Amino acid sequence: MSSHISKVKLQEGEKMSEGVSRISVSVPPDLLRRFDEALKRLGYDERSKAIQTAMQNFVTESKWLCAKQGRGIGAIVMVYDSTIRQVGDILTEIQHKYRGIAESTIHMHLDEKNCLQIIPVQGDTTEVKALAEALMTTDGVKEVKLAIVTP
Repeated sequence: MSSHISKVKLQEGEKMSEGVSRISVSVPPDLLRRFDEALKRLGYDERSKAIQTAMQNFVTESKWLCAKQGRGIGAIVMVYDSTIRQVGDILTEIQHKYRGIAESTIHMHLDEKNCLQIIPVQGDTTEVKALAEALMTTDGVKEVKLAIVTP
């Protein structure tokens, strides 16, 4: 812990001041070292702000991924091997089935073999998850990430 933190011991969740609660978190030393390195790379001045950002992202994603219904926005980011037979045609066919939530794509050739595709999505959370799962299970698709944001 840094020396600038007050010596007053607060119970977990006890309010320090209006709108702020102090908590204590235990992490392995190597994770803390890598976290601090990431903070420096990203230009964060303090751990608290970075942890708040990470917590907000976690809350948003978990709410969205666990939702039985509702609307959401985000993007599906995918890397696939373009040398796999008909993978491009299959991915296009899948996306056409979900035209109501995915109206466009961004495509980039990474090298002779790999392509990156970004699909902005907006609509019913169940459909967005179904689209991501359909893409994820296609032969030749190496990785799929669903990035969720709150407007």
